[in-house]
Amino acid sequence: MQPSHRSAMNLYHPRYWPSWIGVALLRLLAYVPYATACRLGRALGRLIQRLGGSRRRIARRNLELCFPELDDSARERLLHAHFEVLGVGLFEIAHAWWGKDADLRPLVEISGLENLQAAAARGKGVLLLSAHFTSLEIGGRFLSMHMQFDAMYRQSDNPVFEWLLSRNRGRFCGEIIPRDSTKQMLRRIRAGHIVWYAPDQNTQRKKAVFPTFFGHIAATTPATHKLARLTGAAVVPFMAVRKDNDEGYRLVLEPPLDDFPTEDAVLDTQRINDILERWVRTYPEQYLWIHRRFRTRPTLEEPRMY
Repeated sequence: MQPSHRSAMNLYHPRYWPSWIGVALLRLLAYVPYATACRLGRALGRLIQRLGGSRRRIARRNLELCFPELDDSARERLLHAHFEVLGVGLFEIAHAWWGKDADLRPLVEISGLENLQAAAARGKGVLLLSAHFTSLEIGGRFLSMHMQFDAMYRQSDNPVFEWLLSRNRGRFCGEIIPRDSTKQMLRRIRAGHIVWYAPDQNTQRKKAVFPTFFGHIAATTPATHKLARLTGAAVVPFMAVRKDNDEGYRLVLEPPLDDFPTEDAVLDTQRINDILERWVRTYPEQYLWIHRRFRTRPTLEEPRMY
């Protein structure tokens, strides 16, 4: 995806020069070797933790809500580890967008690829179910080395970053689909494509159902249930996480969900949340805790979580 002449001129307006400086710095991170990127990323994450007051407070509150069994010191260690992983994630985005396949291949271990291949062979499309782990972007790049897929994404308010995201994801995805483009997503699934998306973030009340996540009511999109019912697509859970000790990445493709969907949107969405919670409990520091997952309550009268 290349910008038109007019849009490119708009993107080069002086008000966007700070954004382009950020893009240039991000581009440079792609040249940092993996082991060095991990060390520098953790240091950057510690700086982000010190400077990111509101995000630090959101993450701390999420950990209080989701891990009440931990004492304060254990949650602070988890918070610290999370911000270190966030810092590494910036280097991962650079490697995902500009890294060479030859450099990336030795870093990844993939299991369950046959599950995705078998689901795709049915010809009814596949919903590739993910969650917002910090390695989500590079996980998609790794998977693209084995299977072609489309990807949903959340559009950015910054036109420079919007152009950058769509251009670079477009290099390793078949199509990129804005989050609210349901018709485009349906069309691609019905054509037999694999569509990668992550339905685990807070959703507007009018669009949400309200199952639980970590024992708390969480406004969640029922899109997985609806899309599977409309298309007959298989739902294949896909997790991409970093290994311990800077040893690379683990991609896991679980078997397609059986007996899915049912006629109950809330029950099906609860099942999705339970799968994602299982993953998060296994790799808690790698989940995106800086997002206000429990922001929208079922009614306006209920107390806020943040």
